[in-house]
Amino acid sequence: MSSIYGHTARTIDGRQVSIGDYAGKVLLIVNTASKCGFTPQYAGLEALHREFGPRGFAVLGFPCNQFGAQEPGDAAEIANFCKLTYDVDFPLFAKIDVNGLGAHPLFEQLKREAPGLLGSEAIKWNFTKFLVDRSGQVRDRYASTTKPEALKADIEKLLGQTGDGISLSK
Repeated sequence: MSSIYGHTARTIDGRQVSIGDYAGKVLLIVNTASKCGFTPQYAGLEALHREFGPRGFAVLGFPCNQFGAQEPGDAAEIANFCKLTYDVDFPLFAKIDVNGLGAHPLFEQLKREAPGLLGSEAIKWNFTKFLVDRSGQVRDRYASTTKPEALKADIEKLLGQTGDGISLSK
């Protein structure tokens, strides 16, 4: 497994950033959509971001329109929806593809290192979540149906480890 930090992505406001800017943090990387049955998960994702952010955690949201065309808006519309409806403060990125020939390289790596059910790499729907440790290693994948609050114990565990996997707890 290699670190995810070699990837770059465009933010929702158009800036190119390195995923390496998040080195040392525990990350939850999610493909999102504004018109999906799972869209209310934005509230739970933001709650995790606020609760664990001060301890070195961040949610990274990547809007995607590949599933039922449920993210039809442009960057400004997506950003406004997320802020006004769910008060999202976690980093949002430009709309991307997560499957197929045009899939973002970050998601190619996430899928390869944390395959889904029966080893399938393809992302099945919006709000698939990938948990990444402080050293940039993909640790787990969660289905769209997994609510953000159900990830608290897994996040806590990774927050209690140093970048080399050593536990900081007694």
